[in-house]
Order: sequence, then C-alpha cells, then structure tokens
Amino acid sequence: MASRPRSVWIASLIIVLAAVVGGTFGPWITGASAASAGYDDVKSSLKSFTQVYDLVESNFSNKLDTDRAIYRGAIPGMLRTLDPHSNFFDPKEFAALREDQRGHYFGVGMTVGPRNGKTIVIAPIGGSPAYRAGLRPGDVIMQVNDKRTDNLTTSEIADLLKGPRGTKVQIVVSRPGVDNPVTFNIIRDEIPHNSVEKAFWIKPGIAYLDIKQFNETTSEEVEDNLKRLGEQNIKGLLLDLRANPGGLLNEGVAVTGHWLRHNELVVSHKGRNSPEKSYVARGSQYGDNYPIVVLVDGYTASAAEILSGALQDHDRAIIVGQTTFGKGLVQTVYPLIENTGLALTTAHYFTPSGRLIQRDYSNISFLDYYYGKHSDSKNLQDVRTTDGGRTVYGGGGITPDDKIPEATLNKFQTDLLRKYTFFNFTAKYFGTHSTQLPKGWSPKDAVLNDFHDYLLKQQISFTEAEWAENHEWIENQLKREMYATAFSYEDSQRVAVETDPEIAKALDYMPQAKELLNKSNKLVVERMAGQGRPE
Repeated sequence: MASRPRSVWIASLIIVLAAVVGGTFGPWITGASAASAGYDDVKSSLKSFTQVYDLVESNFSNKLDTDRAIYRGAIPGMLRTLDPHSNFFDPKEFAALREDQRGHYFGVGMTVGPRNGKTIVIAPIGGSPAYRAGLRPGDVIMQVNDKRTDNLTTSEIADLLKGPRGTKVQIVVSRPGVDNPVTFNIIRDEIPHNSVEKAFWIKPGIAYLDIKQFNETTSEEVEDNLKRLGEQNIKGLLLDLRANPGGLLNEGVAVTGHWLRHNELVVSHKGRNSPEKSYVARGSQYGDNYPIVVLVDGYTASAAEILSGALQDHDRAIIVGQTTFGKGLVQTVYPLIENTGLALTTAHYFTPSGRLIQRDYSNISFLDYYYGKHSDSKNLQDVRTTDGGRTVYGGGGITPDDKIPEATLNKFQTDLLRKYTFFNFTAKYFGTHSTQLPKGWSPKDAVLNDFHDYLLKQQISFTEAEWAENHEWIENQLKREMYATAFSYEDSQRVAVETDPEIAKALDYMPQAKELLNKSNKLVVERMAGQGRPE
C-alpha cells in the first residue's frame, strides 16, 4: 500500500472501530442514552489512540512504517482482544479470501511448493492446461515468461502463473533425468477450485464423498457428483469431513439440507445485534433414503461442524473419528477501504438440539487454541437429546458417536515422508522411464528394489527388518505417488483413500448407520400416526 497521511489512517481505524461497536451500518444499541454512552467511549478511546500515535510517529528511533503500525499492529491487536476468529485482511489476503470463496481462479492449474530453495511442481490438476501441456510433479520452475525465479518466493511465482483467461504464459523447468531445460507454452484458463475433491464408489453400493471446504460452488458440486454416481443406487455413503475448516454458512446449510427431510432444522444463530435466524432443510428426492457415516477429526470446523451436528441431532448419520475443532461462532465479512476486509464475529450458532459447540478460548493463547492438543471438553451443563433420544453435549466440538483413533506413523515411515523420499524418487524414476503405466498398476519387485537402493544412496538409515515390516505401506505410498505422474493427481488421491486405515474402519460402521436410519424412519412414522389420531 502507498504511504498516506496520518489523518487517512486514523479515519480507517475509525471505520473499523465503528464496525466493532455498531456492526458496520448495522443497528445501534436501542435507547439514546446507551448509544450516546457508547459513542463517548469510542470518542475517548480514539483520542487516546491519536495521542499515542502522534508520539510514536514523532519520536520513534526509525521512520515509522504506517502500513505495518496500523494494519499489522493496531487493528489486529484490537481484534485479538475479542475472539480467535475476528480477523483483518490486507488487500492480498482479502483477494485470496474472495478467490477461495468463489471456487475458481484463472491460471495454468497446478500446485507448486518450495523444496531445497527452489519452487517445484507438486502436481498439475487433472484436465488443466498444465496437465495437458505435460508438466510433471518434481519439475523445478526456472523461469516464467522472461522472469527468472531464482530470487522469487513460491507465492510470487504462483502469482506469475495466474492471469486472465486466454493469455499466454511460458514456463521453463528443469526435470530430473533430463539434461536440458524443458519449455512449455500454455494458455491460461479458468481453473476450478473444487471443494469436493473425491467422489466415487469405494465399495459396491457404497459411495465416498470428500468435502474439503464450503465455498460458493460446494452445494452444486455435491449435487453434480451424486447425480453422476447415480444417487438412486446408493446403499450407503461415507462422508469425509476431516480437515474441513468450514467456509460459507449458506453452502453448509444447503449441503446439509440434501440429507434431511424437508423443513427439518439445520442450524440457528443469534448475536447481540443479530436477530435469531433459523435455517431449514430443503430436502431432496433420494437424500434421506440411505445410511450415512460421517468421518471427522480435530480439524473439522465451522460449517463442517454444522453439517455433522445436524445429521447427528436428527439421527441421520453415525459420526465417527475424533472430536471436532469446536467453532460455534459466525463471522460477517465487511469490505473496507483500500481493498481490505474485516471478518467480525457477529453471532453464535446452535445445532438443531440447541447445542453451542464453541470451545472455550478464555484462558489459553490463540496459538494453543488453534494448534494445541484439543481435549474432549464437552459442557456437562449443556445436555441435549437427539430426535431419537440419544444424549449429546454442547461445549468443545462435536463428540463422535464412536471414536476412531487418528492413524499414527512409526519412526521409519515418518522419516521417509519428512524427507520427501517417495516424491523425489518418483521424479527421478520417470526421468528415465516411460510414464505410460497400465491401468491398475502396482509397484513390483523391480521398482521396490530400485527404491530400496535409492534410500541407501540418499543415506536414509533403516534396517532390513524395518523394510520388511513396512513393505505393504511402502508399496502403497509408491503407488500413490507414481499415479500422480502416470495418471493424475486425482487418481493418486483415490489410491490414498483406498489405503487409508481410518476410512477402512469408518466403513465398518455402515450397518450401525443403517440401523439408526431404520429407527429414525420408524419414529417419524409413529409420530405422524400419532398426530393423525382424533382426540
């Protein structure tokens, strides 16, 4: 941002303070005296801030970086006194937020990341311009158009790859096993940022759906994938919400409503200046016909908790995994001047049974709140029941109906993943071998022996006993990684799902989910019959 006079920045702060006090063009506190007292408090606080700012600007030992002082200091510092989820976005962060919510961007369509001081291709998106051009995982990006990448960050390189649809971009890469640089001339296109990453038949009659977040296209993606699979043929659904951080409330409601009966409550929310509002399900033709198992973990949050909480409260699904994150706050996003934005907590949301699942953040740091170990902190004072009479609790997240421990890695496995051995070996292997592999291919002895020798050359320490003990795991990891180059990233992710031990355990709960659905349907019939009897 360009440097601006102090008065402009103070005006910016007033706008943000008004958002905190009054809700940015929202209703003020009813009653003249209350409104006047609130205004006087704000006026006094702004006077104190102006005095402090003048002293700092005039006397600080170095020239004051106004952007940093206001946008990285004063405003975020104020928001941190409120709650862990109110947040200020600078122009770049705000643009990224909107891009994430829209569910698409314009570019070449590949994931890039830093490795050993270079930026490499992690994987091209299936069907994208980068995929069609032939870029591979492991390619090192040397140049974008006429700009060398030696001194650029991964974020800066990613920005160079984006651009308007139909524009040209030239990418020069170095490829393991290839002596000379490889040049690709690519036409940028619209790249979908799919929130439903995987949707396929994991077993006969059992569909698997992985929702990674809730953006503006999520409900449409869910509908399209269920239609593609043939929802009328589904005998059971495994819904994977692990590591889903949430997103747009309306999209979470729309997706949840697909699996509930028409007009069943999905969620309600209310706040100090936000009137209570309830959201109900629209229902669907086939969505309430089959059992559902929902897989969650400690990083399942926000809109993903609304979905799992509603299905649990209405006895529509069995929830398994680990206790979810526990975010029961709703943020309203306010666009501000200079292309900045404010996400302000304006309400609490409640599951259909009336639970508030927000985890306590009053006595811990925000660092521990986000990244610390989450204990099961259900609120024993907030006891509710599901439609069928099962006991559920408010407090720290959605407690699963049954726990599935998080899969853990042994030291040997952790070492191989931490050093990117599968990724690096695959890039090197396909530098001298054809990428054309037959459908259903799995690494056999020759490839496994090559990988064994590669580990020794890389001075990876292990015993032959460890190799033998982890043989199946190694084979699965190689297959997953090599499918990303030989077929597509999406194919590699399917391998990851089919070899995931938590998913295998979750599938075992499908009979229980079917029993729950049958009981729920029976209860509905009984209630309808009871309502129909004359007095």
